[in-house]
Amino acid sequence: MEGVSVRKIKKICVFCGANSGKDVAFVNAAFHLGEVLGKRKIDLVYGGGKLGLMGCVSTAVAQHERKVLGIIPSAFTVNNLVGETCGKEIKVATMQERLVMMMELSDAFIALPGGFGTLEELFQMISWAQLSIHNKPIGVLNINGFFNGLLSFVDHAVKQEFITPRARKILISATTADELVDKLQAFRFEPDPALSKLKWSPSSSQKEKLDLTLRL
Repeated sequence: MEGVSVRKIKKICVFCGANSGKDVAFVNAAFHLGEVLGKRKIDLVYGGGKLGLMGCVSTAVAQHERKVLGIIPSAFTVNNLVGETCGKEIKVATMQERLVMMMELSDAFIALPGGFGTLEELFQMISWAQLSIHNKPIGVLNINGFFNGLLSFVDHAVKQEFITPRARKILISATTADELVDKLQAFRFEPDPALSKLKWSPSSSQKEKLDLTLRL
């Protein structure tokens, strides 16, 4: 990365499935991502518990003696539904509160293969970046082409002029963990001139937490 200004990333939030998926490559890639984060001295923020790919990446990070923070809705902790979080755990009341806290406590975001929840988290972070609510890098680890269809759809939406070329740059992709982290570190946010003028003022009634209830 010679000649490229590198963003300092201390904590990465990983969105991924609470299932392991059909392809063993997903599990291997989740463990490897955790190893890469650990070797680069990057701490993990994730959704808590030990199920599926979430358990794989959190276990690997912890084994490399980096901090792991699981942010989990209290409803998921009833009857030990998702298993014990690997590291420190913060319980929140709602899914939205969980996502806001993830945004606030992380320097970047990575999505591994997952289902509707993973996709919701990924696109919520992208839409908030588009609105200049945050300027943090977001990427998908495209294991065995898992995200090919999604990336093609996003490019199709650009061609149909529903997503601007500027906004398209928000979503980064790579096929290996090292390449993806390198891209996140090299990312330079390009705010939309119009949307960057929006004022996301703290709400005194929420003790200076941003009102992020807007969904696109």
